[in-house]
Amino acid sequence: MNGYPPIGAYAFLSDCHTAALVGPDGAVEWMCAPRFDGPSVFARLLDRRRGGAWELDVAGARVTERGYLDETLVLRTRWEGRECTVTVHDFFATTLPGGSDSGIAPVRRLVRWARCERGRALVRSRVLARPDYATRDAVWSRADGALAEASGLLLRGTPAEVTERTLEEGESLAIVLDYTGRATTADDHAALLEDTVRSWRSWSARSGYSGAGSRQVRHSAIVLRGLLFDESGGLLAAPTTSLPEWPGGPRNWDYRYVWHRDAALIVLALLRLGHREEAGRYLRFLLDVCAGDLPRIPPVFGIDGKGVTPETTLDHLEGHAGSRPVRVGNDAAAQHQLDSYGHILDAAMAYHEVTRELGEDDLARLWRLVELNLEQWREPDAGIWEVRDSPRHWTYSKLYAWVCFDRALRLAELTGAQGLPLARWRAERAAVREEILERGYDARVGAFVQSYGSQNADGALLRLPLLGFLDGDDRRVLGTLDHIQSRLGEGGALLHRYDPEATADGLAGPEGAFLMCSFEMVSALVLAGRTAEARDRFETLCARAEPLGLFAEEMSADGEMLGNYPQAFTHLALIEAALNLDAAGTGDALHDWAEQGGSSGSSDS
Repeated sequence: MNGYPPIGAYAFLSDCHTAALVGPDGAVEWMCAPRFDGPSVFARLLDRRRGGAWELDVAGARVTERGYLDETLVLRTRWEGRECTVTVHDFFATTLPGGSDSGIAPVRRLVRWARCERGRALVRSRVLARPDYATRDAVWSRADGALAEASGLLLRGTPAEVTERTLEEGESLAIVLDYTGRATTADDHAALLEDTVRSWRSWSARSGYSGAGSRQVRHSAIVLRGLLFDESGGLLAAPTTSLPEWPGGPRNWDYRYVWHRDAALIVLALLRLGHREEAGRYLRFLLDVCAGDLPRIPPVFGIDGKGVTPETTLDHLEGHAGSRPVRVGNDAAAQHQLDSYGHILDAAMAYHEVTRELGEDDLARLWRLVELNLEQWREPDAGIWEVRDSPRHWTYSKLYAWVCFDRALRLAELTGAQGLPLARWRAERAAVREEILERGYDARVGAFVQSYGSQNADGALLRLPLLGFLDGDDRRVLGTLDHIQSRLGEGGALLHRYDPEATADGLAGPEGAFLMCSFEMVSALVLAGRTAEARDRFETLCARAEPLGLFAEEMSADGEMLGNYPQAFTHLALIEAALNLDAAGTGDALHDWAEQGGSSGSSDS
């Protein structure tokens, strides 16, 4: 890896406004300011020489233990040496929202607190900031006992960028980086830690889930909460850009945006785990970005609900493990992805089934999406995998066109909406279904295929039974599972999403196995009645994320994480797989739960 730590060795810190990744040697190697999608101030993750980092270590000692405090994103690292033991707590400070006894509000300070537990220790801190994606050196000036930088950084607890402090047993050193430049008073670091732990644990405690994979589910929920932008409620796909889908390859993208393909899963997962407020904020974000008269809904938005930055490359950075180009912005926003409408309608339908909170204005925006879906579903599109070759008729895209009509009809019935062209929507739903069964299914291979006229396998089609299009034990679904496994399976429980060469996706080079599809196979196997096999896969996959419990987008056959990290939809698929294992029913556990008004049984206590 050209001297780069494995992607899966990084710890994730967040205050729901920005994030940081901490390497196994204690260095903060990625952080953007003033929010998730801002320019980086530390980017050693993408260039070990130029990127900049915040190093913290203990002379003569090594890391012997590393993990999160339970139910939090507070990282605890234990350094052991012959002469000393030091514990370091790294965290973005958070607190309870005003007047609330549950929730998370960012204080907007990154805290690194080292305490000598035994002996005598020399602790060293080096704040080597390189603002604006490492295009310049930091220029610090003194301000009220702190160091201030033009990018908005304010460093407290140390008189200089480089500090060495000898700690006797029981003594501690705390250094705070305020990324807004507004801190004016000294901090009580013990109180900051206590408030941060309390806020995360109070949020997690809303969920009483204790069923299959409960530890992984609760931790994945915390990761997802760390990716929900506090100002808008939008969910980042990941807090990083350009982590490679294959070392040295060009499949390096900026994922610091909100994709609609996560919509239904995030709403369902949050509702199911007791986080109704966050589910509502996320759905409100979706409905707000759908307002207006756009002829097509872009598949991806900025975390503030605005447009996505056009894709550019940072040619001065070498890329993680030499993987170029390093990109910021994402041109996927300009693509036509037909599945977007179905994802939004699926999310809205599930939310209303549980809460009954959608109003007339909300419904009007959704009905407009149905009409756009009606106008466009017969067109080819770029598909969920955003191929940069020619558009085509993707079976998955047509499946979500069916979902859009199906959920709209059910939502109209549930709300008693009047004056809608329901007969036409029913006819279109039937037409999409007939076309998928005729052109998306290939009797010669006995499976649904990636696109009309091809025989390619596609991991996205694992959602066929999860969406209720066909029963999980339908022979065509079973044939599709076998086709996907035989063509795309690797390393036991791992699945690739598709074959890049056979798909002709317009990009060069290989990629790793796709972890979302790997977990969705677990769910599909449960619905197929193959629960024991599903459980084995789930346990195998979860073990590969230890000890930090974080998943990237992809993984190599030997267990190395690949792609942007941590990845929201991998953790969403993990939650879905665990809940399906827990219910072990014939329909998707999340959708079934929502259809019953959010009151059906499961292991909640």
